[in-house]
Amino acid sequence: MAEAPTIALVAGEASGDLLGSRLIEALRRHLPGASFAGIGGPRMASAGLDAWFPQERLAVRGFVEVLAHLRELLAIRRALVRRLLALRPSLFVGIDSPDFNLRVERRLKAAGLATAHMVSPTVWAWRRWRIRAIRRSVDHMLVLLPFEAPIYRDAGIPATFIGHPLADEIPIGMDGAAAREELRLPQQAPVFAVLPGSRQSEILQMAPIFIPSMRLILERFPEARFLVPLATRETRELFEGELYRQGARDLPVALLFGHAQDALAACDVALIASGTATLEAALVGRPMVIAYRVAPLSYRIAMSLVHVEHMGLPNLLAGESVVPEFLQDEATPANLAQAVVNLHLDENVRAAVQSRFAGLHHLLRKDAAETAAHALLPYVTGDRGARNAN
Repeated sequence: MAEAPTIALVAGEASGDLLGSRLIEALRRHLPGASFAGIGGPRMASAGLDAWFPQERLAVRGFVEVLAHLRELLAIRRALVRRLLALRPSLFVGIDSPDFNLRVERRLKAAGLATAHMVSPTVWAWRRWRIRAIRRSVDHMLVLLPFEAPIYRDAGIPATFIGHPLADEIPIGMDGAAAREELRLPQQAPVFAVLPGSRQSEILQMAPIFIPSMRLILERFPEARFLVPLATRETRELFEGELYRQGARDLPVALLFGHAQDALAACDVALIASGTATLEAALVGRPMVIAYRVAPLSYRIAMSLVHVEHMGLPNLLAGESVVPEFLQDEATPANLAQAVVNLHLDENVRAAVQSRFAGLHHLLRKDAAETAAHALLPYVTGDRGARNAN
């Protein structure tokens, strides 16, 4: 009897935790005896991952911010590689976090282990030369956006467009009235979802501008309610601390532990830090204002390398500016609040945005976890013919 395979996975942040948990579940349906180990969050642990390190220790954003944690990140990576080389799993899957995972994948591939990477680095936006390093690191790329797969195939890297798991998870046409009832919100009140990010570094950057934005919105809509879903206890504490520092604890705001989709479904317009949450809002079908802010030096470095017109995923997928986005110094409370107010007041624009987002939802709905598992199984079973077909 063949030995049950071990599959190693590393996901460095909350969005990767969702992707990893769905992938583990899909792989287990095909490989009931498989075991899973590596780094992940609570969703992956619930799906059966033996987590070796806390996921939060990898969730650092920005060039300058990473430097502050570099010693710890390097120590984790060294320990992880040693353990993986000793374990010799049938397959390693790095989920997002490319600066961490691609170096792990290169070491493992050089040692003869099969490697895959889920979620393409933004080679189409900046640092296109990275694709050479990716070819040395990865046997197969699993990409979430339709325009990414041809880039890798042209570079000689097998790639599969799997769609986006959020498009599978989120129902098409979520019921806003039902969400408001569930959250005990008045049906007629203006409701705004405010999503400052899932990482602590994002809260530190975005809460100081989002909270005064909420105050300005409240001046325009005195009956407004605000919903702020936060991913962890730590991010909630940081946001509460900023509310206290700004003397804003009187704002009509409900801090939610998770429940981002419920908050988005219940709202009229969302104010969101650029990232996966913007795609989540688009799939729920809600107009949004996107903001992006990091340490000034990180921003200057990033902008010197970026070659795309839009930062927000919904605008990138649409190929045009469907919703407003404000970057760095433009992301002021006055600008953000005015954009949110404008969207709320213009029902025709909101309807057009929702229609465009419905089309994106259908494009990305491909049963991502099962599609990914199908692409990866040949690397676990050693079926070279099926591997080449992918």
